[in-house]
Amino acid sequence: MSAVDNRERAKKAQNKLSAIGPDIDLNTYSAQAKEHGKVQKLKELSDEVKEKSISVGIDAEEACRSGSFFQMDHSVLFSSACQSGLEVMSSTEALEKYDWLSDYWWKAVKVDTDKYTAAAELHQNHGYFLRALPGAKVEFPLQACLYMTREGLAQKVHNIIIAEEGSELHIITGCTTAPAVRTGLHIGISEFYIKKNAHVTFTMIHNWAENVEVRPRTGAIIEENGVFLSNYVCMKPVKTLQMYPTAYCVGENATVRFNTILSAVEGSHMDVGSRVFLSAKGSRAELAARAITRGGDIVTRGHLIGEVPGIKAHLECRGLILSEKGSIHAIPELEGKVNNIDMSHEAAVGKIAEEEIQYLMARGLNNEEATSAIIRGFLDVEIKGLPEHLKREIKKAVETGEREERLM
Repeated sequence: MSAVDNRERAKKAQNKLSAIGPDIDLNTYSAQAKEHGKVQKLKELSDEVKEKSISVGIDAEEACRSGSFFQMDHSVLFSSACQSGLEVMSSTEALEKYDWLSDYWWKAVKVDTDKYTAAAELHQNHGYFLRALPGAKVEFPLQACLYMTREGLAQKVHNIIIAEEGSELHIITGCTTAPAVRTGLHIGISEFYIKKNAHVTFTMIHNWAENVEVRPRTGAIIEENGVFLSNYVCMKPVKTLQMYPTAYCVGENATVRFNTILSAVEGSHMDVGSRVFLSAKGSRAELAARAITRGGDIVTRGHLIGEVPGIKAHLECRGLILSEKGSIHAIPELEGKVNNIDMSHEAAVGKIAEEEIQYLMARGLNNEEATSAIIRGFLDVEIKGLPEHLKREIKKAVETGEREERLM
């Protein structure tokens, strides 16, 4: 589809509401932001920026990283690959550089999905382009940060990630705000293309402010023997969060795993899920969610669609209620369209059992220590195939968020 067609479809969808989640008045937020100057190295960023960035897994020293991308408001401050076989740049720069990239634009996510995708097309503010060339293997993850410094800003980015045939790519993306920011809107379009025999792990850590509204829109297309492993962590306050990433297993033996870790304080509303279309023989999918409410409202969704014989998929959602306020609503869906498929799900929502706390207190822990230990164990999702560097970042984000929430 041509750029003109995309814009025309986006214009028609400017007022199209999302099928799920609360609506947002886009006019509430500003489209204007001052230009920030580029840096030669991430270590040139201010101490304040570096401190907030490390909270979402972005290391300004670039230790154990194969490349970096850093966007502040609407400005790309830095983009660089530290390893051959990798490309890192803004998505607008990539569109200008590669004519063929237009063939990927809005292929995994529809431009007219809702008014948020329409806004990203009509008023895009960069975003990142990450590409692993055929056969390229990365030992350390790429890192990409989307940072907001202006109060009341609407940041609208479009990200493209391509893992060419036989490549391996690990990514940490961190989204956060400056300490002084309280309100804002982030719309992030992310399209993943995992080619034959390619492997992608994508870990997204969010650390927003209490009145920021967030609308990611994600799609992934996985070809033969491709693997897409997606991890999402949000342990900090946010006003509203609504995301429903969708993966399409179009090649034989394609594999998808979505792992989600959420914690909602009072005033937060999270509507988060994932969906997988299993459209090729031998394709596999696993969806796992852990949700904790300390007074906020959480909806966790999962939808598996088996379209051909010989597929296998499982969905698991567990919720923990730690407050008299707040709620968790689990919505698991299995949709089988043919025979000879294997799909299953399990969901559980409850509170910490008093006998578990008493058991740990009998072994020397006080009540607070026992509760904290149980929560950490609940959030400790076993994520298969994840490199050690990413495991450490997820563990750190979960433990830091859990500790800070207890102190609130």
